[in-house]
Amino acid sequence: MKVVFAPELNKIEVREMTLDAPKAGEVKIKMSATGVCHSDLSIVNDTFPNSYPMALGHEGSGVIEEIGEGVTNVKPGDPVVLAFVPNCRDCFHCLRGEAYLCERKNILGAGSQLDGTHRLHDGDTDIPVMSGMGCMAEYVVTPSMCVVPIDPDINMQVAALVGCAVTTGVGAVLNTAEVEPGSSVVVFGCGGVGISVIQGAVLAGAERIIAVDLNEDKLEMAKKFGATHLVKAHDKVAREIRGLTGGRGADYAFEAIGLGPVMEQAYASTRNGGKCTIVGMGKMGGKFSLDPFTFPLFAKTLCGCMYGSANPGIDFPKMLNLYTAGKLDLEGMITKTYSIDEAPQAFEDMVNGLNARGVIVYE
Repeated sequence: MKVVFAPELNKIEVREMTLDAPKAGEVKIKMSATGVCHSDLSIVNDTFPNSYPMALGHEGSGVIEEIGEGVTNVKPGDPVVLAFVPNCRDCFHCLRGEAYLCERKNILGAGSQLDGTHRLHDGDTDIPVMSGMGCMAEYVVTPSMCVVPIDPDINMQVAALVGCAVTTGVGAVLNTAEVEPGSSVVVFGCGGVGISVIQGAVLAGAERIIAVDLNEDKLEMAKKFGATHLVKAHDKVAREIRGLTGGRGADYAFEAIGLGPVMEQAYASTRNGGKCTIVGMGKMGGKFSLDPFTFPLFAKTLCGCMYGSANPGIDFPKMLNLYTAGKLDLEGMITKTYSIDEAPQAFEDMVNGLNARGVIVYE
């Protein structure tokens, strides 16, 4: 079977590899579609510290082909969305309704299965897999706690996006920030996650939705998905945002890029008493600064958002229901599809800002 992987720093290849059968608590999935996300690139360029080689992919959909011993949540033939954060249902966080912080994700971060071993091999070499799945491949073995069954009538390309971008962005608005109707929102970064934030703001009933990006094509795309104002990024962007919001700043700001200086701009663009939510993941060791004098005086809330503060078993079906009800435009987010052999081009197109979401589809 074919797998997209990073053999070394800043290199992407497609190679034939072998995959073991699922063990206890695991499932084998025939992949239908995989979204090409900036987090995959962060593995390739070592923004997210990891070891090489590493199989890529964490946003996908497919059909269960085989189940291991003890699996009861799915059966062969079930269409599923993959969740890159597991839901073990019995750790400290899962028991408190914080599935997005499930403690099992720390184990999967090493690229192995939950038992510490590997299912993917390149000859005699074990290949670690991104987020315990590496779903940019024709087949995947992953823990059953990382899959959510969905309605078989759902478009599988659309379903793939729910595994990361849509849940992260829409969830940031509805679950994390809890945006109120009639409010003002500013979104920094109009990629797949940023577009999902904009759609979430529309769902929440925000009156003014300001999109900020360097790429004018992405800004026009943001307008299509509900942005009411478009701002090309520049050094004094916070001043411009205040000018669009009665001189105060936005009620809610979202940073969906992962850059320290942009996080500072997002915070500066938030009104006193407002809420700034950091969605983008930056490079480990990066910094952004706050003024310790004004921080308490302005009473702004600054918070991080992991996976849209979502419970995949609840939120994945919710997102797909919103899609089928015509309240989320997920098909419009898929600006280009690729074969698995075209994966390197898909990454190049993402770097060049050509897609809201590129999606790899499988025969």
